[in-house]
Amino acid sequence: MLLLLVLAAGAASAAPFKAVLLLPEDDARLERSRLERAYLGHPGGSAADAMVVALKESRLELDSVGASLAIDTVPVRDAASARAAAQKAEKAGAVALLADLPADQLLAVADAVKLPVLNLSAADDRLRQQDCRPRLLHLAPSERQRADALAQTLVARKWSQVLLLTGPSPADAARSAVAQAAIKRYGLKLVGSKPFKLSGDPRERDLANPLLLTNPATTGPHDVVWVVDSDGEFARSLPYRTAAPRPVVGDAGLVALAWHAQYERFGAPQVSRRFFKSAARPMTAQDWQAWLGAKALAAAVVAAPKGPAAAVQKALLDEELDGSKGVPMSFRPWDGQLRQPLLLTDGQGVISTAPVEGVLHPKNTLDTLGADAGEKLCKAAAAAAK
Repeated sequence: MLLLLVLAAGAASAAPFKAVLLLPEDDARLERSRLERAYLGHPGGSAADAMVVALKESRLELDSVGASLAIDTVPVRDAASARAAAQKAEKAGAVALLADLPADQLLAVADAVKLPVLNLSAADDRLRQQDCRPRLLHLAPSERQRADALAQTLVARKWSQVLLLTGPSPADAARSAVAQAAIKRYGLKLVGSKPFKLSGDPRERDLANPLLLTNPATTGPHDVVWVVDSDGEFARSLPYRTAAPRPVVGDAGLVALAWHAQYERFGAPQVSRRFFKSAARPMTAQDWQAWLGAKALAAAVVAAPKGPAAAVQKALLDEELDGSKGVPMSFRPWDGQLRQPLLLTDGQGVISTAPVEGVLHPKNTLDTLGADAGEKLCKAAAAAAK
């Protein structure tokens, strides 16, 4: 067990709070060749790196109220070991869990304990809908939030006719369905949908040929190509290789993310700079999500420095967060999702943000991204509210 950081207050009466970060033991996302390729929208390193920065930034506030916060990292192999690690953390007095885990392992953790669980990376919409949990909070934007951000951007630019390319994995199929729903929701037109596949089989070579996949003669006229590629290898080669000169969005070209290191407003450069100084790499969206998760937990401790744990947990649910995006952010009571602006980036810089200007909502424009309260897609939250 690796102790990330302990922020000890100067006062002898400091209230010590503990949390645990659960990480995959052998994280395929961090395999060396993937890190070297630096796929846009994929993690660039361990979530623990960002938490070190977040807790250092929170030190003065914690000291001022005479409290301390420690976060341990625990690697897990599968759902069973994740469940066991969560239960052990709860018995040891952890006030919350932070998890950089896939959906099934995340649900195993959430079902095993009565602690708040902060989801740092899983974007699956089912975690906010049919598989939601009352104490499961999502720092990572959902697939629907990201798809809505892209669809709003296409509407704003009048790129109304969309060609959709979808990869072969089950994750691609699920994400493609979300993209199609966003296209319909915002009044865009899906002019064609084609599968792609990277394969060493010569008979399947045409399934990875951008010129054939995007030929307007066979797809129909289109303004933009939306690519869904969870792996990232095909998508990165698509911009500037389409049959017609058209922009690419989705998993390459223009991508909707929680963060990019080149965002230059609202104190964001300072956040990215502190992270780079500490971790010796650019801050990715996953890093920002982990950073804000630790900041949120530290802020909850500051709000209830003398405890008990239940008071800290309530503060975590109720607080407004400053993530250096220019607006206060909070967790939606109906599905645990953090309402937040998203950044539209080409990998070199931030092109725009969403919600786009002119998109309206009766209460909070951030709720135009992702599932809104009236849809009642999370039954667990509705039951907890009764």
